[in-house]
Amino acid sequence: MIAIVGAGAIGGLLGAHLSRAGEDVTLIARGKHLEAMRSRGLTVRHAGEELTVHPHVTDDMAAVGDADLVFITLKAHGIPVVAPALGGALRRDAAVVGAMNGIPWWYFRDRHLESVDPGGVIARSIPYEQVVGSVVYPAATLVAPGVVEHEEGDRFTIGELDGEKTDRVLAISRRLTAAGFKAPVSTRLRNELWLKVVGNATLNPVSAVTRATMEEMFASERSRQMLRSLMDEVVRVATAYEVEMPVSIEKRMQGAAATGAHKTSMLQDLEAGKPLETDALLGAVIELAAGKEVDVPSLRTLYALTKLAEEVARRATPL
Repeated sequence: MIAIVGAGAIGGLLGAHLSRAGEDVTLIARGKHLEAMRSRGLTVRHAGEELTVHPHVTDDMAAVGDADLVFITLKAHGIPVVAPALGGALRRDAAVVGAMNGIPWWYFRDRHLESVDPGGVIARSIPYEQVVGSVVYPAATLVAPGVVEHEEGDRFTIGELDGEKTDRVLAISRRLTAAGFKAPVSTRLRNELWLKVVGNATLNPVSAVTRATMEEMFASERSRQMLRSLMDEVVRVATAYEVEMPVSIEKRMQGAAATGAHKTSMLQDLEAGKPLETDALLGAVIELAAGKEVDVPSLRTLYALTKLAEEVARRATPL
């Protein structure tokens, strides 16, 4: 059985396709979204087509105890809250795939990042040996309770944390591939992870501060130069940790600009009055920079501005 913890947009997308492929899937969710899936099933819309499935849904974390494969698709700041219950329910032979944005809690074996895993609660709750890493590429939005809009992307790169191509990770890749996803196995997952972080740590916060779409952020040379400078600071942090970036900043920017009038996930969360992933996307990079004495003044300023934007938005949101 496959359990998906935090079956919102990305989790729902995963769950729907895995269920259609014949997997026994349990979705763990809450609130109106959970009730909608219980009564009407889960619907994924993409390119004018709809897929509706009726997997088992629950808000009981104990349900992961029946799973041999668990996907965590919560926003990063939501994981510490559920980690003790999740870890307590896990089978000893279960694989746990961390599928979220930013620097993940599992990045180091022998230390925790306070910005991602306050007090090390996730690391204490979920055995390191059971974790499989992932870099998530699909863009999806929970447009209504029980309804996911799949905008683009179908790749989930996965890999063992030590870079080995084990039978376990190859089996997970096969299950994802059978469900219609691209699931390459990487032996250098952290390099690919940082390539995504270069965008997440810059484009997401800038969009939250300015309310700009991807298209608008790349509309002028002035804004492109700003983004280039921010990305350069992220790359310098990655380099300090011996990460080799797969592509240049210019190519990373070209890829981002090609998405057009798309709102980043952080901007969508801001407009919806939800907590932002500022610490996992940007705070963790700043924490890592401090560990290697890399100067990142622009990222620090962007972090402060993003936190302020979130505080202002929170005050403006009616209770």
